Amino acid sequence: MELTSKQRAYLKSLANGLDPIFQVGKSSLTPEFTASIGDAFNTRELLKIAVLKNCADDPKQIAAVVAERTHSMVVQVIGKKIILYKPDRKNPKIELPKA
Repeated sequence: MELTSKQRAYLKSLANGLDPIFQVGKSSLTPEFTASIGDAFNTRELLKIAVLKNCADDPKQIAAVVAERTHSMVVQVIGKKIILYKPDRKNPKIELPKA
């Protein structure tokens, strides 16, 4: 599923009030870090991740890799912040605008 610009804008507005719950540091993406992000999608559908200054990797590349590994979608990468979305299969809490 690909997000439309309207859906992406809606998710950005919801993520505006969220604080980052994960931080990518100099060790970058470890399997444990990716697994903990995957676990977080069990309780929430929208996540914000901060990339710290001591991380040498590009935030866009980090977002793409995390999205691929967790089967989520990249909503936005702005500066050092990443917003990811993964709808709950059984009981989605966020209802996206129609395409």
